[in-house]
Amino acid sequence: MADEEVAKTSDFPLADDETFPNELDKSSRHPKPAQPLPKDEFEDLEERARLISQILELQNTLEDLSHRYDSVKDECSKLCSENRVLSQYIKNLMSSSSLFQNTANTKSGISKEAEEILFNDQCW
Repeated sequence: MADEEVAKTSDFPLADDETFPNELDKSSRHPKPAQPLPKDEFEDLEERARLISQILELQNTLEDLSHRYDSVKDECSKLCSENRVLSQYIKNLMSSSSLFQNTANTKSGISKEAEEILFNDQCW
């Protein structure tokens, strides 16, 4: 009978004994099936996904508008610079030409308002 008791005590499973899997191993080998979400949580997830999609779309739109603004701003700066050069060129031509010097003294000459518009160095 002593041999039977020794045999029974030696049958205890050890942590690394694969012949007797423990409860932790059983649960990790067979995960629980996924449970369907309650209807409220499912709708919340759909709403969240829709909002995230909308946010990403708006971010892309904002980035596109920012790039467009930068390109328009650069183009405007170039055009203003060209306008200054042309304005100075026209002003020099008019001052060197006797035709414009004579008409500037008469009533049919360029008005002060037209001169301000033509030779304005400001850029919008």
